Amino acid sequence: MGQAKIAIDAFIAAYNQGEAELIDIRVAEETAVWQVNFGLRIPAPELPARLDELPKDKLLVIACPHTDRSNMARSYLVARGFNAKYLEGGLLGLVDRLKGVGAQDICLDR
Repeated sequence: MGQAKIAIDAFIAAYNQGEAELIDIRVAEETAVWQVNFGLRIPAPELPARLDELPKDKLLVIACPHTDRSNMARSYLVARGFNAKYLEGGLLGLVDRLKGVGAQDICLDR
């Protein structure tokens, strides 16, 4: 199972190097309440119809607030040939890591 997930700091490093893309799989009601202003927003129920929007040359890091839905979506994407992991700690962990001066650690200008 260790290969199925990626730690938050490892994700940040890969994202900053252009090697990974965040895939936020929350549904519209969730993203309306709070935003992560980078990555792709593709709600989990829409993944099958939107596979062509996913980069094939990057690690896809699948995220939801925690990890339950993201691991299911990761399994689906891996079965379809994508290189995908779920974000350990979920979006809530990522937001916590990037709060305050930690926000300087993510490169949004890529």
